[in-house]
Amino acid sequence: MVRNRIGLSQLRRWQSWVGLPFLLGLLVLVSSAAPAAAASATSAQVTVNLRQTLSTVSPLAIGVNDAVWDGHLQDAQIPGLLRADGVKVMRYPGGSTADSFHWQTNTLDNGSSAGTDTFDQFMQVVQRVGATPIITVNYGTGTPEEAAAWVKYANITKHYHIRYWEIGNELYGNGTYGATWEADKHAQGPASYANNSLQFIQAMKAVDPFIQIGLVLTAPGNWPDGVTSASSPQPWNDTVLPIACSAANFVSVHWYPQGPTGETDAGLLAAPANGETTPVSFTPSIPDMVSALRTKINQDCGTHASDVQIMTTETNSVSFNPGKQTTNLVNALYLAENYLTWLSNGVTSIDWWDVHNSELTGTNDSPSLYGTNNYGDYGLLSVGDTDEPPADTPFPDYYGLQIVSKVVGGFDQIVAASSDQSAVQAFAVRQQDGSVAVLLINTDPATSYSVSISGLNFRLLDSATVYSYGQGSTSVSVSHIHGPSIGSQAIAPYSLTALVFHP
Repeated sequence: MVRNRIGLSQLRRWQSWVGLPFLLGLLVLVSSAAPAAAASATSAQVTVNLRQTLSTVSPLAIGVNDAVWDGHLQDAQIPGLLRADGVKVMRYPGGSTADSFHWQTNTLDNGSSAGTDTFDQFMQVVQRVGATPIITVNYGTGTPEEAAAWVKYANITKHYHIRYWEIGNELYGNGTYGATWEADKHAQGPASYANNSLQFIQAMKAVDPFIQIGLVLTAPGNWPDGVTSASSPQPWNDTVLPIACSAANFVSVHWYPQGPTGETDAGLLAAPANGETTPVSFTPSIPDMVSALRTKINQDCGTHASDVQIMTTETNSVSFNPGKQTTNLVNALYLAENYLTWLSNGVTSIDWWDVHNSELTGTNDSPSLYGTNNYGDYGLLSVGDTDEPPADTPFPDYYGLQIVSKVVGGFDQIVAASSDQSAVQAFAVRQQDGSVAVLLINTDPATSYSVSISGLNFRLLDSATVYSYGQGSTSVSVSHIHGPSIGSQAIAPYSLTALVFHP
């Protein structure tokens, strides 16, 4: 069954809205995972500044979404696949399903089965992965009592010790701004959501005062941020935070930079750092969105503001109707940029949508988009639909996430890195064991680069492990380099190269 994020009403709303407008002392030079670049490669200089820390990475950094309707989540190989991807967070029960999901009966609000993965079955997978769950309680058609009972069952009865809970999913999609994809039996508007959320929080924390609870916000600059309506005379974030922030511990935003039919590879790869405008969508850059969120939190949350975390609990490339871009290489490059950019800006967790989804055809399979898979699928792993490889076969974005997990881990420090070539994105991380990781992303589909990296002392960092993935790859390749050869690194067109330098 096709699992699409939201309906066509949202596309119409997007089309009408467009226009709203990172001890080691001085460490100095770089690495080569491969022989010297071919003479035809373009030179690039990447500079790492180990003295300029951008952020400290949370242990919850690398997350994914898992849906109650995922028919392959309990497959025997899933825990190993997710561990190999460095997954530390698993969000449940899955997007908009959350606001119709009754956990005690594993049913939807209409009485039908919610799917194959009951809460306890989900938790068995979480425990095998060694991940931290984030649970989205049913705000839309549920009650504070039902949510509190879930906390009691999870943390008192079953001793799952679930710390992170959020109040509903994308409740701004309940008709408040015209588009309706989120089930909600409450009155429309952000004031209704905020005041009712206080009742949920009170009931849930009465059971376990140590849990952390999150509120739904809009991603700044992305529809419907800044929009008003009869039930929302002030915009969503401007209303929710002053009312409910004092009782909350984190805010949850979702980010899908492109709208369907507006996908471009160059635009998607530019979006994390620079934002993007297409005929059907607009997004600011990730740094701008985080800055705007932090400003609002500081304004509206008082002395509590510094304790309020930001979590990107859903993200992928396109907001609905996924086309071929989601199952081809460009999405893997974008995923790596996406995670590292949010993390560089201090966000706690980024949770990819999703582990398994389903094939979707007849969407944007334009030949202008890179890749030979002419179908869409939000999943990291195939479900084995008609045109797809066997179930649980990784798509490119799975390997993109695997590369990310080699670069960042809990309590690592992201430090400043820059490139003199706009097509070469660079991120650097001072890891807990004293290693330094440098991620190079070549966003050019045709040009190879010979990269020199300055800022590292190879008298101290004299060996490296190199992880790479790109055109023609069927898995992440691993190589090792030592001694004076670590001076320059050749990177192929459309590729990810992570170099982890060891002391």
